[in-house]
Amino acid sequence: MSHPGSLHRPAGSTSGDGWSLSITPQEAGWGFSGLRIVELGPGEARTFETGDDEVVVLPLAGGCRVTCDGETLDLAGRAGVFAGPTDFAYAPRDSRVRVETRAGGRFAIPTARARRHLPFRHVAVSDVAVELRGAGACSREVRNFAAADAFEADRLIAVEVLTPSGNWGSYPPHKHDEERPDESALEEIYYYEIAPGPAGPGIAYQRVYGSPERPIDLITEVNNGDLVLVPHGWHGPTMAVPGYDLYYLNVMAGPGVERTWRITDDPAHAWIRETWPATPVDPRLPFGGRRAGSA
Repeated sequence: MSHPGSLHRPAGSTSGDGWSLSITPQEAGWGFSGLRIVELGPGEARTFETGDDEVVVLPLAGGCRVTCDGETLDLAGRAGVFAGPTDFAYAPRDSRVRVETRAGGRFAIPTARARRHLPFRHVAVSDVAVELRGAGACSREVRNFAAADAFEADRLIAVEVLTPSGNWGSYPPHKHDEERPDESALEEIYYYEIAPGPAGPGIAYQRVYGSPERPIDLITEVNNGDLVLVPHGWHGPTMAVPGYDLYYLNVMAGPGVERTWRITDDPAHAWIRETWPATPVDPRLPFGGRRAGSA
């Protein structure tokens, strides 16, 4: 059975070499998905080689200039993850990337092992589709910035999910660990940011579980800046406790020839989806005032 400590990586436990968070496929113990986060002060920059990975530069807070092999573009970014979606940049494998910022900021670099070399490019915030998923206490906002059906990449799939305080995301529990007609095999990273309360930092909870044939078992408190690795198994719920809004960045990739996100729900809880049409969506959504369904 996988030890919970290998799945839950607290904030700071993967920092090093100038990254506040860095998890490569090798460090995760799998083959494709990775994530780095860099925090830069005013006027600072970070340069890195993409190697075998395709990458996205996603502002979490602040704006930046991104240069890839001599081509340059500017990202307006945002004040923070709860302020709304953001524009972002894609850079291909075998490239040299520089991220620099005038005012400072925090920038996520989702990564995936890639076969093809695709163009360096910018995606405007107006082209990021926002979806309201679920209903009632299962309501959450999904920003499909690099979803499989919304953005071209080789293997990388990445979305942002925001769950209002007291709600349950990633629910009903689902999995994507087999290549078959109704499911795709995808390794997944959850990276969390939690809105603070009046008395201090917020908390949330994450559940991951498997089967007798493929055991995995994790239920853990997660804090701001933590990550959880999901190599296989059912995952969910992701619980936003009362009083604290929850953000998580999902990064996925896998070995399939087709880049797609197909999931199967835990049969014991799949019926929950049938209740959504008769239940209103949480009126606190979307965060930042962006209308759902816009692109």
